[in-house]
Amino acid sequence: MIENLPQTRGRLLANRPLADLSWLRVGGPAEVLFTPADEDDLAQFLAALPGEIPVFAIGVCSNLIIRSGGIKGVVIRLARGFNGVEILPDGRIRAGAAALDAMVAKRAAEAGYDLAFLRTIPGTIGGAVAMNAGCYGSYMADICESIRVVLRTGERCDIPAARLDFGYRHADLPEGAVVVSALLRAPKGEPAAIVAKMEAALESRAATQPVEDRSCGSTFRNPAGFSSTGQADDVHDLKAWKLIDDAGLRGFTLGGAQMSPKHPNFLINANSATPEDLENLGELVRKKVFDSSGITLQWEIRRVGERVL
Repeated sequence: MIENLPQTRGRLLANRPLADLSWLRVGGPAEVLFTPADEDDLAQFLAALPGEIPVFAIGVCSNLIIRSGGIKGVVIRLARGFNGVEILPDGRIRAGAAALDAMVAKRAAEAGYDLAFLRTIPGTIGGAVAMNAGCYGSYMADICESIRVVLRTGERCDIPAARLDFGYRHADLPEGAVVVSALLRAPKGEPAAIVAKMEAALESRAATQPVEDRSCGSTFRNPAGFSSTGQADDVHDLKAWKLIDDAGLRGFTLGGAQMSPKHPNFLINANSATPEDLENLGELVRKKVFDSSGITLQWEIRRVGERVL
């Protein structure tokens, strides 16, 4: 397929393995991996790409299990031309889709703007928009003013946040659209106080989550109405981790995959796991939690690509 694709100033690679680009270090190949040089290059490529060829955008794959059969069509990975962070004169922050959430938080803090919650979220701004990333009661929906996308047709447009219909781990993006940047608005604060807030959040995360292991963060959504707030009065009765723990699955293993002994809602690549190990363990956990509690856990991690039979 690659020889029939449009010309680009970026890079096209056929059958490029994706495991080394994945947070979990698993996954089959992209039929074609496209790394555009910049927004113009991306727009021109998509405009010339035949409509029947599917596209799928990735960042650092911090919320993906890529199956062993890989991803068909063109996988678009934004890199250097899309990772800028700019503090505008009016105090708004324009962040490229490939900018790491943690870096955006740090740059904002230096300028006296509080995006501290992003500091502990692994991933990029593009993924944070697509999944309405958040923690401890703060979400992208709270700070996003608008996003800039390149549509599947190559057309570029700005979409106000009100049209994204943000929900829990969801944003309503046009089919095939690639997020290239986001315009954010954050509350003012003292830089030192914001840095201290971020450091405290990192310490709290390290104390309760397996930050040294390969994971995608929370594997399953908390049942409706029981999302973590991080506050002292937080209730844990119906948290996903508690349901998993009560089902006796803390530390449970399948192949090279494990439900973390430190935080049982974290699915980790403990010992050269395959994508099948990870997904099958997740499905086993869902079954056993349902058997013990009658509650069906919903995946928070996305599983993408082709299965290998």
